[in-house]
Amino acid sequence: MLAIGSPLATSARTSTSCNVLLRELQQIWSDIGEAEADKDRMLLELERECLEVYRRKVEEAANSKARLHQSVAAKEAEVATLMAALGELNVRSPIRAEKKMASLKEKLASITPLLDDLRTKKEERIKQFEDIKNQIEKISGEISGYNYPNDSMISCLTLEDQDLSLRRLTEYQTRLQTLQKEKSDRLHKVLEYVNEVHLLCGVLGLDFALTVSDVHPSLQRTNQEQSTNISNGTFEGLEQTINKLKTERRTRIQKLRDIAVQLFELWNLMDSPQADRNVFSRATSILRLSEPEVTEPGVLSTEMIDQASAEVERLAKLKDSRMKELVMKRRLELEDICRMIHIEPDASTAVEKSNALIDSGLVDPSELLANIEAQITKAKDEALSRKEIMDRIDRWLAACEEENWLEDYNQDVNRYNPGRGAHINLKRAEKARITVTKIPAIVDNLINRALAWEEEKKTLFLYDGVRLVSILEDYKLTRKQREEEKRRCRDQKKIQDLLLTEREAIYGSKPSPRRSSSCRKTNGYRANGNGSMTPCTPRRSSVGGATPELLTPRSYSGRQNGYFKEMRRLSTAPLNFVAISKEDTVSTYTSVCDSELGSPPHR
Repeated sequence: MLAIGSPLATSARTSTSCNVLLRELQQIWSDIGEAEADKDRMLLELERECLEVYRRKVEEAANSKARLHQSVAAKEAEVATLMAALGELNVRSPIRAEKKMASLKEKLASITPLLDDLRTKKEERIKQFEDIKNQIEKISGEISGYNYPNDSMISCLTLEDQDLSLRRLTEYQTRLQTLQKEKSDRLHKVLEYVNEVHLLCGVLGLDFALTVSDVHPSLQRTNQEQSTNISNGTFEGLEQTINKLKTERRTRIQKLRDIAVQLFELWNLMDSPQADRNVFSRATSILRLSEPEVTEPGVLSTEMIDQASAEVERLAKLKDSRMKELVMKRRLELEDICRMIHIEPDASTAVEKSNALIDSGLVDPSELLANIEAQITKAKDEALSRKEIMDRIDRWLAACEEENWLEDYNQDVNRYNPGRGAHINLKRAEKARITVTKIPAIVDNLINRALAWEEEKKTLFLYDGVRLVSILEDYKLTRKQREEEKRRCRDQKKIQDLLLTEREAIYGSKPSPRRSSSCRKTNGYRANGNGSMTPCTPRRSSVGGATPELLTPRSYSGRQNGYFKEMRRLSTAPLNFVAISKEDTVSTYTSVCDSELGSPPHR
């Protein structure tokens, strides 16, 4: 039996139907009375029409088969291409698995889902590649310094010239990660540069936004959509800017330090109050800071430097007005120091000359003041080196004063009269005698020390402009001459007393209306209200000539109105005493006594 639905069964059914219809057609023709020739002709036409229908159906079926075959082949080729592009060559091919299938529609039905799946994978893979490529191109543009618009970054990926495999995708991802790391490093470096620029701009008082925008506008970050430029050009621009700012900082630090030094000098010179100094404490603080430690905002701004400069100018003008007063003050201080140690101050900075130089503008008052300061320092050093000798000079002068007092005391006829203060003078006289005996040793010691000082310093020891050794030698000579004069006076007095005694023995005792002693001073003391004796101005002895006074340093120089007199040299030649022989002295006193004794007394 034929299977239902098989081609043979279908043909049999068709043949049976055609036979039934043919018989029915022939019966109709018979009933009509058609001729046999017409019947044959119509049957041939019917047969031709049937063949034409079959032929047309066959052609349509063949065309349909060809289309199906072409579609299957195209999809198989596309599947192979997609699998190659996606790198899935190891997947089992459905074409080989379906070779045993006879139906093209079954092949087409089996390959279509695979093709759709591959197409979906391709679209997803293309999106992944596009995203990675966009990121790569964007980062590359930032690194290279070219910012491309977003719509031009994407280039179409075609199957013919693009590899969409996972291996290729991994390479892109690796490249992207490398660029991202490089971008991160560059961003970190740019951030360090920008922070340093911000710090320097703050210290210098400059506009940070304007400074970094000159390097690249993206460094301002005013536009969040604009990515920061991290190219080598940006690095170079930031480095140049930092170097320029550091150079400017170094220049301003040096300038402000110079100004601060001037401020301190002027403040110290004019004793400015601490409140005025605190106003510029920020400017002066850089003196104790190194260059990297100067980080306070605005401390090196032009406003700060201008303010400090203006203060220097103001103080300089004030200094000029007060400099003359300061010069005079320091000069007087120098003269006081020189007066204390008995040396002559430098005449080049005398008061009159300094005033004339300052008024004429021939010399800077600061230089003149510095010169005086140097002289003061030198005078103080000189005072230290002369201190020991000066102390011994004061001791010698005090001894000389005691000696003068003792001489006046010894010539006072009333020194032993009882009264208030007599015992005090007596005790002082005892001490004075002990002191006077030490004077020669003091003088010799002074000479030795002065000579040792001169040998050490390689210069003369001057006292009020005169060499101390010369003064001491003159003093010794004068003291020796004075002792000789005293001895001569004592001899003359003995001769006079002897002559008077002889006269009295011959003519009798008779008081002389005048008793004078050529070698004794008059009363050298006068009574005070409290009974003590104060020395009066002694008269010089007039026997034979003037008795020389002892030459001490104070007799070589004097003071007038608080200033030293002009330096003068003392002649070391001995005084010109009048030589009186012993015989002349006796004859002289004899005549004097005769005249006194022979004259009648006054009534």
